[in-house]
Amino acid sequence: MSASTVPPLALPPAMPVPRARWRRRLRRYGPAWLGGGIVLLWVLVALLAPWISPYPPDAQDVVNRLQPPSAAHWLGTDVLGRDVFSRLLHGARLSLLAGFTVVLVGAAIGTTVGIVAAWARGFWDEALMRLTDLVLCFPPIILALAIAAALGIGTQNTILAMLVVWWPKFARLGRALALVQRGQEYVEAATVLGLKPRRILARHILPNTLGPLAVLVTLDLGNAILTFAGLSFLGLGVVPPTPEWGSMVAEGRELVEQWWIAAFPGFAILTVVVGFNFCGDGLRDWLDPRARSR
Repeated sequence: MSASTVPPLALPPAMPVPRARWRRRLRRYGPAWLGGGIVLLWVLVALLAPWISPYPPDAQDVVNRLQPPSAAHWLGTDVLGRDVFSRLLHGARLSLLAGFTVVLVGAAIGTTVGIVAAWARGFWDEALMRLTDLVLCFPPIILALAIAAALGIGTQNTILAMLVVWWPKFARLGRALALVQRGQEYVEAATVLGLKPRRILARHILPNTLGPLAVLVTLDLGNAILTFAGLSFLGLGVVPPTPEWGSMVAEGRELVEQWWIAAFPGFAILTVVVGFNFCGDGLRDWLDPRARSR
């Protein structure tokens, strides 16, 4: 066979650029979209719980106590005959509300302390940062447990105890970000123009620190919900018979055969924490220019 009759080698077709780009985006941001969907689902469940729950969360039916999942009770009943599914839906309201309250208020307090310390320098910087270090010396869950035990059982006391230990991490991050922004030329120009420090902090420094703070807030929401559930599990959270995921797990921790009492609230905590972690990781990658360029 002559060289002129040899058929050319067949090359595989090139992958279309848009399809390859969508595959990269799906691989990078797919878990973030999944986490966002999980969080959105639980938020909707919390908002619509009074209308979609088949039974009142505190309705007792001792005759049907400790019933396994069935058509009448989708997730079974607990030791007092209360519907686990209805209590799970109403428990989402309190758990999500506590998590958002602790993180958002703690972020506001901590960021304000950190930015003020970075701008003031001198005595105020040392005083505020030493106070921050003092709180950070103790493990958060141990300090929150001690404060909650001193204040007494109750949702408000538990949230207050968590706030005491939640703001220092945001103060540290806010101070570091504010120090970086303070050395930028636009801040020096604003100072030369005679702008007041309050306006410089609110209009220039704070908006440029929101990106990393938003990532920390998103990642910390799951941790706050888990901590609140842990305090409730130890008996320092909500007052019975208020439905809450941590207290529901505590009610079923010794009932091995009636596994559904503790398993479903525990699974709810797991899904919420994983959802917020996925959202935080995706937001961090999206805000990183180097990650978006790959």
